[in-house]
Amino acid sequence: MDEEMERIKKKKMKELMEKMKAKKLEIEVNDNDFQEKIIEQSKNIPIVVDFWAQWCPPCLILGPTLEKLVKEYDGKFILAKINVGENQAIARTYGIMSIPAVKMFKEGRVVDEFVGTLPEPAVREWLDKNTRSGIK
Repeated sequence: MDEEMERIKKKKMKELMEKMKAKKLEIEVNDNDFQEKIIEQSKNIPIVVDFWAQWCPPCLILGPTLEKLVKEYDGKFILAKINVGENQAIARTYGIMSIPAVKMFKEGRVVDEFVGTLPEPAVREWLDKNTRSGIK
């Protein structure tokens, strides 16, 4: 009985750690913390910024793909989501005219981007090109 309890505890702890790790890979961003969370943090790790809105059906299609891939790529980049309806200053700063708009930040600047919903293999190819290693 004690061995079974220990096994269950270990399993639950592992699940909790995985959830915590996943949360670090996905962040919400707003006009006020964009500089700190994106510009500064992109000097250490690539950051994919998903400019989206709740009322945008293509955004709701692309979002889950990005969320799936950030977990698969396991620390090769961080996914940041910014709701353009609630954060119009940053959307204007980066010239967001259509959504979803996805930008890759490295060293404090945009190094690549795409607009619209792409199929998962195309998003994967884009990530591989921009993280230089893909997933193993």
